[in-house]
Parts: sequence; structure tokens; C-alpha cells
Amino acid sequence: MTEQLPGKIVKLYPNPAKSYITFDFDKDQQKGRTITIYSFLGKKMYEGQTVTEKTTVTLNDYNRGMYIYHLTDAAGKIVESGKFQVTQ
Repeated sequence: MTEQLPGKIVKLYPNPAKSYITFDFDKDQQKGRTITIYSFLGKKMYEGQTVTEKTTVTLNDYNRGMYIYHLTDAAGKIVESGKFQVTQ
């Protein structure tokens, strides 16, 4: 299942995820952005610059549960947030 809502900058799939999740960015939006993933309890799990249209994150160290992502611009302002689920 792909999550794509009107006005969204990023699609993510698969959701729920098992071993990886891919963030697929609008082609005009990927440069200068940072994607950060947090556990539902607020622990930072991943942070990376988006330099291509797709970013894939391996979920080997992620426990089952809900995770939140923030997409920020170069100034650190959150331009999009969302959530995804990890199953095992």
C-alpha cells in the first residue's frame, strides 16, 4: 500500500514495512531535504539527507510498532510529517 495524499511531498512504501521502507520524493522536492525517523517514544532512529528521488531505509534494528518521520527543509523547518508501521 502506498500512502499518497493531496499536497504530499513524499510517498512511502511498503506500509506496513518489514525489512525496509522506501521514501519516494516528488522530483522537485528531494534536494536540500532531511528525512528523520523517530520511534513512537521519540527516539531518533535515522537521519539522512535526501539527494535522490528515492531513499530506502533498512529496518533491521527497528522493533515492531509505529514510527514517525519528519521531512525538513535546509533551514530545519518541518515541511511534512507522517507515520508508518513496522511488522515482523
